[in-house]
Amino acid sequence: MEIKPLDHEFSICRVKDYSQTDLQDEFCFTGKTDEECSLVCRTEYVPGNTVERDDGWRAFRIQGILDFSLIGILSRITGLLADHQIGIFAISTYNTDYILTKKEDFKKALEVLRSCGYQVLS
Repeated sequence: MEIKPLDHEFSICRVKDYSQTDLQDEFCFTGKTDEECSLVCRTEYVPGNTVERDDGWRAFRIQGILDFSLIGILSRITGLLADHQIGIFAISTYNTDYILTKKEDFKKALEVLRSCGYQVLS
């Protein structure tokens, strides 16, 4: 399985609403419930109506389109990282999964995955 590191720094935010969010940016993940509006975006695009934010995240993508019938992909990766004391924030899209780690753990996370047989792309 291939892992593609992304060349951006991300922020995880709670926003008042999405009115100031650039939904056209190439990386913009939203989640809305009856309790909150969440946003993960590139740090330089954090909107002005952010209520709370946590900066300093890096991300990688599980490369390729993951069929819904595939089981345990995210669980295996997050388990390996947890075994090495690396916290994560996971995002799933229709096609694939993204995993964010704090930037100080990012290199170690990629090394762990590489040592466990994952191909880490440049």
